[in-house]
Amino acid sequence: MSIIVKICGLKRPEPLEAALAGGADMVGFVFFEKSPRHLELAEARQLSEQVRGRAEKVALVVNADDSRIASVIEALAPDWLQLHGAETPERVAQIRATFGLPILKALGVAEQADFLCAPDYEAVSDRLLFDAKPPKDSVLPGGNGLSFDWTLLRNHARLATKKNWMLSGGLDSENVGAAIRLTGAPGVDVSSGVEDAPGEKSAAKILAFIAAARAAA
Repeated sequence: MSIIVKICGLKRPEPLEAALAGGADMVGFVFFEKSPRHLELAEARQLSEQVRGRAEKVALVVNADDSRIASVIEALAPDWLQLHGAETPERVAQIRATFGLPILKALGVAEQADFLCAPDYEAVSDRLLFDAKPPKDSVLPGGNGLSFDWTLLRNHARLATKKNWMLSGGLDSENVGAAIRLTGAPGVDVSSGVEDAPGEKSAAKILAFIAAARAAA
C-alpha cells in the first residue's frame, strides 16, 4: 500500500529541504505562539516559496479566529488547514465553508470512548488525525512526544475501510513501521520524533523516518 507521510513543525530551510528531498507528501507549519515550533508569518512566506510544487503545505492552528486564519493563509498559501484545538464540529464546518480549504482535524485519543466523536468530525473534515491526548498540565495540544495505545485504532473497526485518517503521537523512525503494521494507518504524521530538541528538527531523523514509513508500507 502507499502511505501519506507528513513532517510537521518545520521552521528552518535545511530540515524543510530534507523533508522535501526525502519525499514527504505533506509538510506542516505551526502557527501557535505557545509552541516551540511556532512560525512567524514573515518566515512562513519564505518557506512557502521553498515548498512550491514539491509537497502539500499544511497550516496548523489552534482555536484560531477567522482573522488569524486569514493571515496565516495569506502568508503560507496552504493546501490544508490543520485544526489542532478544541474546535467543535460546527466550528470546523464554518472554517471549511469560509476558507474553502481541506480540513485536517486532530482528535486526541487516550481511550476507546474518545472515538465516539469521530463520526461528527468526519462529516465536516476531509481527513482526521488521531493523536495522543496531551497531559492535563500541558500547554501544547500536540507535539508532546507521547503515543497512545494503537490497538484502540485497530479495534475501531470502521476505520479499516477508510482512507481519510492519519496516525500521530510519539512516532519516530524506530516505531513507525510497527505502528503502520498494527493499525493499517493510511498516513503518519511526525513532529517531536524527528527533533534533537523541542522545535529543532534533524535532517537525518527526518530522512530516517520517511524511509522507515515507506519500507513499512
